[in-house]
Amino acid sequence: MTQEVTNDATISNQPPNPRINNWKTFYRKIRKNRGAMVGGILIVVFIIVALIGPYVTPYGPYEQDYSVRLDNPSADHWFGADHHGRDIFSRIIHGMGITLYIGFLSTFISAIIGTFLGIISGYYGKSTDAIIMRIMDVLLAFPGILLALAIVSVLGPSTQNVIIAVAIFSIPVFARIVRGSTLSVKKLEYIDAQKALGASDFRIIFMHIFPNITSPLIVQLTLSVATAILTASGLSFIGLGAQPPSPEWGAMLSDGRNYIFDAGHVAFFPGLMIVIVVLAFNIFGDGLRDALDPKMKS
Repeated sequence: MTQEVTNDATISNQPPNPRINNWKTFYRKIRKNRGAMVGGILIVVFIIVALIGPYVTPYGPYEQDYSVRLDNPSADHWFGADHHGRDIFSRIIHGMGITLYIGFLSTFISAIIGTFLGIISGYYGKSTDAIIMRIMDVLLAFPGILLALAIVSVLGPSTQNVIIAVAIFSIPVFARIVRGSTLSVKKLEYIDAQKALGASDFRIIFMHIFPNITSPLIVQLTLSVATAILTASGLSFIGLGAQPPSPEWGAMLSDGRNYIFDAGHVAFFPGLMIVIVVLAFNIFGDGLRDALDPKMKS
């Protein structure tokens, strides 16, 4: 009888789960935010283009034709040609896959490590919390781009090293967000009830705490992709990221800066694509924040 009462109390004290349990309600909230809808649609389009675009581009990303060197946009070359006579439109389409690959992979790595550190820090507290958070504070003491710059300078310029650098400087953001959410959930009565029933720490963390802290995590994932893309492009622009002749947008922007007055299209279109992609992820992340906010009125 006592066991049944305890179980009933556990269920009744459990807070509403902020996960996306009702996709129709979630979509309705997202649909109300026009910016989020536009951002989400653009992201889907970018992913599709990154997957199938390289197979349908009119020219190869490294195909040179010096007879059209620095030509302006035309019917044959929609975005014009660069200083090597390469079609800028084709290179941007090929570079979209590289850009999204860097953004998604670096964010995924940082999210896994940061979530693990944050949830362990928040759940166990005391010396564990102090050690992990002081390390995170050290990383946060450096501006993100400066820390990434230092890491790539040590490891050497390459796409893989950019991913590592961006992932490392993004870890503290996820760790602090997850730690704060874990501290809030850990104090709730149903967690104490699970401990009284003899549930292991592993079960409590991954079955009861983690599912209830996914909302801020999802939002931060979306926003971090934008930050990762912008940082990676910045590193490539100064020669520490993807190396020529890679069609990565930051590297293309770097190549075009020498011709910005004579052939501005060489730098304009890669720069424009960086702005559009980063803006799409940012406004979609803001829409997710509104849709997943448990305090938001339906």
